[in-house]
Amino acid sequence: MRRRTFLGFVLSGSTLVAAAPLGVGAAPASADGIPTLPQPPEILDLNDFLTLAGAATSNLISITINADGTASFALPRAEVGQGITTSTAMIIAEELDLPVDKVEVTLAPARPELLLNQLTGGSNTTISTYTPIRVAAAVARRALLEAASVQLGDAVDQLVVKLGGVIEAPDGRRVTYGELAGPAAAAQSRGVEVELPERTSHPVIGRPQNRIDALEAVTGRKQFTTDLQVPDALPTMVCRAPKLNGRALRVHNLAEVRRMPGVTHVAHMDFGVAVRARTFGQCIDAVRAVRADWDPGTVTGESDETVLARLQRDQLPLPSLPSLPLLRTVNADFTFYFRSNSAMDTNSAIADVRADSAEIWSGLKSPVIAQEQIAAAIGLPVSKVRVNVTQSGGSFGRRLFFDGAREAALISKEMGVPVKLMWHRADDARAGRTHPMCTSKIRAAHVGGQVVAFQQSHASVETDFRHGLGEALTGFAADLPAGLGNLGFAETVFTLTQEMPYNFGAVVQTLTESDGRFNTGSMRNIYSPDVRAASELVVDRLAADMRRDPYQFRRAFSRNARVTAVLDRVAQAGRWGRAMEPGTAQGIAIHKEYKGASACLVETDCRPQTVGRQVREAVTGPRVTKVVFAIDVGLAINPRGLEAQMQGGINDGIALALTSSLHLRDGHFLEASWDNYFYTRQWNTPPEVEVHVMPSDSPQPGGAGEAGVAATFAAVACAYARATGTMPTHFPVNHHDLAFEPKSFEPPVPASPTNGLRLTY
Repeated sequence: MRRRTFLGFVLSGSTLVAAAPLGVGAAPASADGIPTLPQPPEILDLNDFLTLAGAATSNLISITINADGTASFALPRAEVGQGITTSTAMIIAEELDLPVDKVEVTLAPARPELLLNQLTGGSNTTISTYTPIRVAAAVARRALLEAASVQLGDAVDQLVVKLGGVIEAPDGRRVTYGELAGPAAAAQSRGVEVELPERTSHPVIGRPQNRIDALEAVTGRKQFTTDLQVPDALPTMVCRAPKLNGRALRVHNLAEVRRMPGVTHVAHMDFGVAVRARTFGQCIDAVRAVRADWDPGTVTGESDETVLARLQRDQLPLPSLPSLPLLRTVNADFTFYFRSNSAMDTNSAIADVRADSAEIWSGLKSPVIAQEQIAAAIGLPVSKVRVNVTQSGGSFGRRLFFDGAREAALISKEMGVPVKLMWHRADDARAGRTHPMCTSKIRAAHVGGQVVAFQQSHASVETDFRHGLGEALTGFAADLPAGLGNLGFAETVFTLTQEMPYNFGAVVQTLTESDGRFNTGSMRNIYSPDVRAASELVVDRLAADMRRDPYQFRRAFSRNARVTAVLDRVAQAGRWGRAMEPGTAQGIAIHKEYKGASACLVETDCRPQTVGRQVREAVTGPRVTKVVFAIDVGLAINPRGLEAQMQGGINDGIALALTSSLHLRDGHFLEASWDNYFYTRQWNTPPEVEVHVMPSDSPQPGGAGEAGVAATFAAVACAYARATGTMPTHFPVNHHDLAFEPKSFEPPVPASPTNGLRLTY
């Protein structure tokens, strides 16, 4: 085994604590056809950017060996269902020769000293923490061996570490990690040089592992924010304005609402009327009873049509092409409507704000800036505000912001009591963060069997990046006046993520953003799903124009061997080109991002009997019947977790292509819950799904959290075009068909359901 040398630290304390710094790497690319110049993500991508930003404080990531022989690690990231607590436990277990169930991974509270090193996003967690966690574990292992050497009287190189946390001498005498935890502890911190072996095989990493929290999740024992029992933190909800970002000017019946059953407190806040009661059902009743005058909000009168017209006006023009007699062009314009950033675990937080201190509990992906801004909002020093990061049921970028935690803190301060704030589903859809509406204009040119230019102009409602890199300084920079600071972040993220995987000669991809009146955020995979879907549809058009098979065309112009390999895998496993019934078709697409490569083949059924099938109280439409997905992330820490991530991304991609969107009418979104926001349901989930995790000789992991979305979205769009004979130009394809009766805006939430049993199967 080859080895790399790192400097780590044994930190002072009563038991062994070890920490480590960080390293990064790069990957080469290969090319065919008319070369496209190297693009920014091939030199420095968003993952590199985030990893380097956190490098300065990476030595503050530490592992503790406990007296019972277990290892503990407080992960400075958010677990939102992606499985990083499991993969992190696997990394530590392998380095320490411990069973995975002897490693406890918790979530670290906000730690301002980490600066930029406590942001969860950009599929960066495993990439950025893999090396420092390994180094910290290696430091701990070395300290344990040195302590065992003293106790057993043998040289370190004569000792053997056995699986299970036992160190054995040549004569068979043994000592456990638990027995060594105290003796191995340092009286004061010291630097330690350790070597990391570059393994050719792994006893833990790369082997399928069930999630460490799976049993708790499926038995209902897993603790999310609203499950926590904080003393006297009673259910709290907010009555919000009927128009987006409206404020309550006057409340007519505060006294009446205070007298309602179970209600303990009512407060007129800047963002609405907060109600605290004994149960959430009583909160809902009280919210529905509020009678108030509201201001018109920030986007009154706006609709899908007015926003689209503004985007088309603001779109940057495409560069001119040379005048060549045989040059042919393919042109296309696409629209992507607003989409909800809501997760299954609704936006929620617990806050206990007192005169001289405060404590917050919430699922947060940027807890440092949350702590800093909440402290400023309630008038306390940062050191007096503790922010605890709880596990969350989904995020999709939503939890980069801390709207619920900030509101809970302000309500608790105003009421003078602890509160357990929960946003209603209607709040999430109508007042929460959305993926901004955007358009994409593409022109591609080919001559003589070669693509010589590919131009894409992407225009979007502002994507809010005012969380910065997770702390106040970059958050302040993102909030510079007139949207200029935020635009700089948007342009940076776009540039560091968008990579054309084909040799298409001169490639130009631009972004412009405007209109900061909406509540937006970085929905899963940020720009890539829309950019990739538009691009891959044009790739199919290019292939048809040049009389080439879509798969063979992609293969011929692929500029990366890993991309070609995943493309070949799905084409072979999915039997690309097989005979299909009229109205059904295959689609194929590729994507390259986050130091990985993905490809997707789908089969879709757009026949009338399928599109018109009846499911009770459901939107049906075209059905994706089969998905074959291949993913190369380099070193796959947990293939089972990776497969689950791709399955979730597949359903995301199907939803973006076919069913999921928000409808903006006269300053408010019509959707108000999951029953009328049409994410991929069971009846639209493919009955056949194959996920192929590609073998890799890379010693480093790549990003996986978002890798399943873009290629799936694009493949579904391409399959739909081939099945119907018409290329879709707006997404989702069913957006123009409003398939539900909108719920009321005043009151802003529907009544608690009483027909749950009738709706079960």
